[in-house]
Amino acid sequence: MEERNLNFDAVIDRRGTDCLKYDFAVRRGRPADVLPLWVADMDFKTSSRVLDALQRKVEHGIFGYTESGDRYFEAVSGWLSRHHSLNIRQEWLVKTPGVVFALAMAVKAYTDEGDAVLIQQPVYYPFTEVIRDNNRRVISSDLVLGDDGRYRMDLEDLERKITENRVKLFFLCSPHNPVGRVWTKRELAEIAAICLRHQVITVSDEIHEDFVYEGHVHTPFLTVDPGLENLCITCTSPAKTFNLAGLQISNIIIPSGKLRRAFQKQIAAAGYSQLNALGLAACEAAYTEGEEWYEALKKYLRSNIDFLREYLNQHLPQIALIEPEGTYLAWLDFRGLGLSGDALEDLIVNRAKLWLDSGAIFGKAGQGFERINIATSRSVLREALDRLQGAIDAAMLTTRQ
Repeated sequence: MEERNLNFDAVIDRRGTDCLKYDFAVRRGRPADVLPLWVADMDFKTSSRVLDALQRKVEHGIFGYTESGDRYFEAVSGWLSRHHSLNIRQEWLVKTPGVVFALAMAVKAYTDEGDAVLIQQPVYYPFTEVIRDNNRRVISSDLVLGDDGRYRMDLEDLERKITENRVKLFFLCSPHNPVGRVWTKRELAEIAAICLRHQVITVSDEIHEDFVYEGHVHTPFLTVDPGLENLCITCTSPAKTFNLAGLQISNIIIPSGKLRRAFQKQIAAAGYSQLNALGLAACEAAYTEGEEWYEALKKYLRSNIDFLREYLNQHLPQIALIEPEGTYLAWLDFRGLGLSGDALEDLIVNRAKLWLDSGAIFGKAGQGFERINIATSRSVLREALDRLQGAIDAAMLTTRQ
């Protein structure tokens, strides 16, 4: 059967579907007519092959307790092997309803209250939330933005903070959200050496692994050094790749039996067991039948990034694009406008009528930046940028007058 959902230019109206970003703007303090490009889901229909699998489940009509067997594992392991050269064993696989849930379980499993957990800001803000909400301390070794517009790790600072704070657990974001870096194998090897030296457990959030652009290769952290099998938890999911976040399905890879048992104990303590039956079906179908849709999607996202870059260069040179090596989330530097944090938010939300993710929520290192989700139709992305240009032009005109 042919793939039917390859028209990514089609604008699909998500209003009135209880869509988080379209139907809950007012409840979250934004104007009703705001254009939302913040939360990391896509405005595209998933693969028709996934929809067909879900339809078969729906037609069966029974949604009882559902487990996964060999076929599911073969789908997951096959995808990871084909696309990322990551070969896993079936006993390593632990399924969770999401990666953030897995991060919280790791905090509970591998640290005690008051312990320090290391992150690298600006970084996906739930990293900070699950640490603080579980009464642990957030320690950040901030990424450094070079003069070439590329972020790098400060390894000396990272190791110093590990030793000074007796860090037991490190959250690695790879590829990195929001700055779009795809860490090189060498960079990851340097991180691995530090973690092995200090026996720091690393949770590597690799949920964006399937969106890596030309000239870059995603390297699973687990593959960098054999010793990491005793210290690494890898978080993967089809949620970003196939736009399935609402079906709540993630695949967590934990080679160490000791770490796996501690992790599973926390899941049991949370009262969670079998996953969403439709999520399991969607994941299996996506990884076994969704290749054509996925390859077409990547090309479209790449063209959206090219469009964004060209638009900024031509119409909004005050805003710098941090060139994304991966993910479908673009990190924009607004500091050239010379606005305070409050003034920038007023410009974007109230004047441009856009809902982006303020860089400040990713940590102090993100102040003056905004994250924009480019996984939408070209016409919607163009409208967002036109709104932004109009708001900036009007503000500059007012200033001159």
